[in-house]
Amino acid sequence: MSRIAATFARLEKSGRKALIPFITAGDPVPASCVPLMHALVEGGADIIELGVPFSDPMADGPVIQRASERALKHGVSLRDVLGWVAEFRKANGETPVVLMGYANPVEAMGVDHFAKAAKAAGADGVVVVDYPPEEAEKLVETLDAVSLDTIFLLSPTTSDARLKQVAALGRGYLYYVSLKGVTGAANIDVADVAQRLARIRSHTKLPVGVGFGIRDGETARNIAQVADAVVIGSRLVQEIEAAPDDAVNRARVFMAGIRAAMDRDIKGAAA
Repeated sequence: MSRIAATFARLEKSGRKALIPFITAGDPVPASCVPLMHALVEGGADIIELGVPFSDPMADGPVIQRASERALKHGVSLRDVLGWVAEFRKANGETPVVLMGYANPVEAMGVDHFAKAAKAAGADGVVVVDYPPEEAEKLVETLDAVSLDTIFLLSPTTSDARLKQVAALGRGYLYYVSLKGVTGAANIDVADVAQRLARIRSHTKLPVGVGFGIRDGETARNIAQVADAVVIGSRLVQEIEAAPDDAVNRARVFMAGIRAAMDRDIKGAAA
């Protein structure tokens, strides 16, 4: 069983939902990446989405765009990111790490080379934002060959035909983008999310995580009532941006608050 599948199975047994934070690797400075990853786990993260910096992050709002810019100013590359995953693995062999980014760095390295290098570093899954399912079969085959999960995004505008494609190709979990637009948008409608998740689950047995628009513990708790995982990125990156010299501590404290809110209704459940 993969680390991602094992994590969701363990959480299901305890009645808890996965907390999946996103950070941009190399932000605010390269030396902070591995300490930040450990801090997220200490704060209650179950899976880490680690963003690969890219110069044109089209699906990301201004907060994460700035994080990519800061990392790129330090020369952070995909090879650096894989090195930090390997460093993280020296002390943590349990928490799944999902690499999230865009096709250009992957294709520049070569998909086969990337897959082998990511697996060797200790990654568990990959989200390539701008690989549509219609063009992703080769990617999925390549990642399957080294037991890496290919994770796909779904949105409020995803058609039934594309949903069936994603359900067939997706591995690990599906990531439902709860809002139209870019990361960091607001005004998430939990009732609407619940309805759309029911439709998604009619096509797949994979866990479904929800992201975009989750900015505080109460929203995370409400989403956890209907989803299998809560993904939180822009709000966390804002914490890092606001005090880069205290980024590790702020990330840990912020995660702990989100985790506590999500677990509020299951006190006494097995960890």
